[in-house]
Amino acid sequence: MLQPEILIVEDDKDLAEIAIDYMEQKKLGCLRAGSAEEAFEALYLHPIRLIILDINLPGMNGFQFIEKLRKETQVPVIFISARTSDTDKVKGLMLGGDDYLSKPYSLAELHSRVLALLRRTYGYSVLQPLSFSDIIIDQKRQTVKKAGRPLELTLKMYELLVYLAAHPGEILTKERLFTEIWGYGSESTPSVLAVHIRWLREKIEKDPSDPKHILTVYGKGYRFEE
Repeated sequence: MLQPEILIVEDDKDLAEIAIDYMEQKKLGCLRAGSAEEAFEALYLHPIRLIILDINLPGMNGFQFIEKLRKETQVPVIFISARTSDTDKVKGLMLGGDDYLSKPYSLAELHSRVLALLRRTYGYSVLQPLSFSDIIIDQKRQTVKKAGRPLELTLKMYELLVYLAAHPGEILTKERLFTEIWGYGSESTPSVLAVHIRWLREKIEKDPSDPKHILTVYGKGYRFEE
């Protein structure tokens, strides 16, 4: 079992558990607190290195929580919230937040922001290159090369390719891929996944009509083969 180092303060249990599952697949131990009060208890019991903090919490809200937190520790904090106004973002950062991510968010983006903040704060470097065939994915620079030449990918295409390449041989359902790349509660429709799969095949496959890497598992989803 991974030692908890990421504390997710979120009263939506389902949303928090989706994020925890994703982070732990990436070898980052996580713990959930459903309220600010539970979060302080967790901080006293575990060596938490980063907090993912929702603003809308029962009782003490996220803004009140970080005001109290900053009197005791400078542990890095990423705000997550359905509030998208610049006023809320500025307030969160002025109170001591280190980053602000609006809901709905992709799990891949949340993970990348967590890693970036851990690197800045503690010097972590856990983004290893991924490679298959003549493709090299540089996760630190977020670049992809095919036979030594850069591929131009949209952010979602890049996130989808990284996720697929990080799970070789697994059957990944369409629902899982959509949730983890486009985010829980996204306004996009699942059909956008099929479009991005087609675009990726056109970029990385020698013959997109007969793919060797991004395979369709009929009735289930997709499987990535190296």
